[in-house]
Amino acid sequence: MALSADLSFPEIQLELLEELSPPDQSGFLRLVRRRYRATYPDGTQSAPFLYDAVDRNAIDAVVIAAHYVTPDGTPRVFLRSALRPPMTMRDREHSPVPDEACDGNLWELPAGLVEPSERSPSGVARAAQRELLEELGFEVSVDALSPLGRSVVPAPGFVAERQFFFEVRVDPTTRREPELDGSALERFGKILDLPLPEALELCRSGAIEDAKTELSLRRLAEKLY
Repeated sequence: MALSADLSFPEIQLELLEELSPPDQSGFLRLVRRRYRATYPDGTQSAPFLYDAVDRNAIDAVVIAAHYVTPDGTPRVFLRSALRPPMTMRDREHSPVPDEACDGNLWELPAGLVEPSERSPSGVARAAQRELLEELGFEVSVDALSPLGRSVVPAPGFVAERQFFFEVRVDPTTRREPELDGSALERFGKILDLPLPEALELCRSGAIEDAKTELSLRRLAEKLY
């Protein structure tokens, strides 16, 4: 399809003036604090400004839509419960719409980080293979996993993460107890096996709030239908 929109960007150059990130950070996330200056297409420049972001060793992530088709032709997908502390601790006074306050419990597709040793196209697929086994209990070959569209940047305003999407057709009778990754928050996680149309309706109703999950489900529906 020919595109009519002009997708060229304005030529704004970003100059790093000063690295101000705190040294010796040992946590999972690292604060990145830098001073920049922008040069605009007309040659003018902004005043120097501070910009904070976060970084981590395993910066990218995979998201996996495991699905199968019932004898009557209904596609079904697997979701897993997740408890997210930032949402649990979110101050409800910050919610502009009180009904949309979240207690930290979310329904998500299995997902996980791409380790530094997996920074290659084949490595990303191996990460998806590993996460599928850890979170759902399906053991599949790397070749069984298919990309589900291009990667996206979920929160580019503060982290350079890319999310890579995969889909895989599974045999539900082969699922075993998930291996998990040792995280305290993964214990007692609940797994749902539900029709894809119902999962999409749960996205529309707000029962599924996780953005990467909704995007994956919509992409899967486009591919299957």
